[in-house]
Amino acid sequence: MSKETSLVALESCFTDFSDLIQGFSEDDWGVQSLCPDWTVRGVVTHLAGIEDLLLGWAPQSADEWPPFQKMAEFETEMAEVGTDQLLERILKILDERRRELSELDDNAWNAECMTPVGPGTYGRFMNVRVFDFWVHQRDMTIPLGIEIEDSGVHAEIALDEVHGSLGFIAGKKIGLEDGMNIAIRLSGGVQRDLFAEVDGRAKVVDDVDDPTVTISAEMRTFMMLACGRIDPQQEIDAGRISWEGDALWGEKAARNLRFTM
Repeated sequence: MSKETSLVALESCFTDFSDLIQGFSEDDWGVQSLCPDWTVRGVVTHLAGIEDLLLGWAPQSADEWPPFQKMAEFETEMAEVGTDQLLERILKILDERRRELSELDDNAWNAECMTPVGPGTYGRFMNVRVFDFWVHQRDMTIPLGIEIEDSGVHAEIALDEVHGSLGFIAGKKIGLEDGMNIAIRLSGGVQRDLFAEVDGRAKVVDDVDDPTVTISAEMRTFMMLACGRIDPQQEIDAGRISWEGDALWGEKAARNLRFTM
C-alpha cells in the first residue's frame, strides 16, 4: 500500500470520525458501545488519545513503541471536561495530525518501529490506525442505530488487516484440517473473495478449487465477527452470513471467525 493511498485513507477516517461525533446528542455519549469496557465516549476518547500521543513521535529504532504512557494522562484529563470541550480538543488534535502527516517524507514513513501487530514501519502502523478507526466507528454506530457507508479506501485497508490473518483464522479459530480449504465471498461495502487452505499449515492463497466450505457474508458482518464484536447467531438468523458445501464446517466457520477484540 503506497504512502499516498494510506494518507487518503487516514483522511477519510479523520473526516468520518469528526463528522460522526459532532452529530451526537448528549445522550449518545453515554450509550454502551460494542466494546464491553467503553461507552461511546470511551471509544471516542480512545481514538483521539492514540492520535494525541502520536503527535510529534518519530521512531528512531525498530523496537521503539510510541509513548503509550501518555494515554492515561489524556483519559484522566478528558474525563474532567464536558462534551463541548472534548469535541474542541479532538478536532484540534485531528487538525494537528493532518498537518503532521502531510509533512512526512518517505524516510519518516518507512522508519522502522514497533506496531500493534509486531515489528514494522511507521506507515504500517498508520494502516493499523485505519483499521482501528474503521472498526471503532462501527462500535459506536451499530448500537446507536446510525447508518454509515462501509466502502472506500479506508474500508479496503481495514479489510486487508483481517484478510492477512485469514490463515490464522482458518487454522486456529475455525480449525480446518489438513487438505481442507475455505472461500469467503464478501458483498456490501467492499466486494472481495478471500481464500485459505491447509497444506501442513493454514495460509492465505489466491484461489482454491472445489472449496470445502464457502462462506457468503456482508463485509461489515465479516469484519465485526472477526473482531469479536457481534453475535454470530444474530447474523446467521438475519441472513447476513451463510454457507455452502460441508454444512458442519460451514456453521463452524461462521461461528468462529473471531481473531481479535
